[in-house]
Amino acid sequence: MKSMTKGRMLVWGLFALVLVLAPQIFDSGLSITMLSQMGIAIIACLSYNMLLGQGGMLSFGHAVYTGLGAYMAIHALNAVGHGSLPIPVSAVPLVGGFAGMAFAVLFGFVTTRKSGNTFAMITLGMAELVFAMSLMFADFFGGEAGVSGNRVIGEPVMGISFAPAVQVYYLIAVYTFIAVALMFAFTGTPLGRMLNAVRDNPERVEFIGYNPQRIRYTAFIIAGFFAGISGGLAALNFEIVTAEVVGAARSGAYLLFTFLGGATFFFGPIIGAILMVMAFVLLSEFTKAWLLYLGLVFLFMVMYAPGGIASLIMMNLRVAKFGKLKGLWGIYLAMAATVSVGLFGVGALLEMIYHRKLNATLGSELHYMGATLDSASASSWLGMAAVMAVGLGLFEWVRRKFVQQWGLIQEDIEKEIKRREAA
Repeated sequence: MKSMTKGRMLVWGLFALVLVLAPQIFDSGLSITMLSQMGIAIIACLSYNMLLGQGGMLSFGHAVYTGLGAYMAIHALNAVGHGSLPIPVSAVPLVGGFAGMAFAVLFGFVTTRKSGNTFAMITLGMAELVFAMSLMFADFFGGEAGVSGNRVIGEPVMGISFAPAVQVYYLIAVYTFIAVALMFAFTGTPLGRMLNAVRDNPERVEFIGYNPQRIRYTAFIIAGFFAGISGGLAALNFEIVTAEVVGAARSGAYLLFTFLGGATFFFGPIIGAILMVMAFVLLSEFTKAWLLYLGLVFLFMVMYAPGGIASLIMMNLRVAKFGKLKGLWGIYLAMAATVSVGLFGVGALLEMIYHRKLNATLGSELHYMGATLDSASASSWLGMAAVMAVGLGLFEWVRRKFVQQWGLIQEDIEKEIKRREAA
């Protein structure tokens, strides 16, 4: 027990240290902007995972609560600037949090009455309703232009004016650390445990005297609070809120990257949030087909790693604990090499397709990862198709060898566990 406590303290200490030192190591303007967005996304994805991973509630409308929290926060920021709301700028994200909670109380009363597919469809309908309202009620939502604000208000306090981006980052870092800690603590509460039980067997929960709908509703409200804080931080960071923040694409992004990170583990959505920002900011700069690549990655993960990246990490940690990981390094390298060759071919074909459709006026030649391709030449198409086929074919062959070796290792581990239990 003491070793587990020390281990958790070490993890939380490292997490805090990373938050503090990150802008010192990555000190460019783009890096600090990305770090701020990562903190915001971490809170949003973890709040979504309270529904999906912990409660088994597939929501298609989580952006409603981050988005409405952002709208309320930007209006609160403007009210602070006008002198009609006497709170510090640093407390504005809490306005977003309480707004997200209030809307979760209102909408969740309807959505959590059902579970499963019905719940998912109701949340989708609710999301479309709110998005339509964002374009209709311009007085509150600002229409297509959105609502803008200014976070630099009044005299600086202890040199903090929130004008520099790094000061905003550290405010986001503080909120991120506290929010992550509170959401982790929630997993160990009786309510958090009962939420897991409702996910796994709602009939049994009802049999022992609990109301599954009430448990889902309470968790939904708590998730709405943290989602609103994420939206409030985004409003401070960007100083503008548009209708896009309540759109279906934003809700889809939360679902996609929470799943990719690993919804069954607490740290999975953190990984997913980091990947989300990197994809939206960096990948979108490298290629116009970045959304298609995301779709392919999602498909690949569903086929070969449905538990997400976190599950891959935990499975390999279990293997390493029993000293079996060193036997897998060779096959891991072979899988990485073959899939890289296959994806190179896939990417080349996609880039040539996009070049012919969108950049035909620039000529038929294009440069892709050091290679010069000609979208008008059959040899380029046939060559890249061959590269794709060979790479993916070899990957599948190596993967089957890996599955066999992985099965043998798991059998050895089970035997070792039984031997230790019998000793």
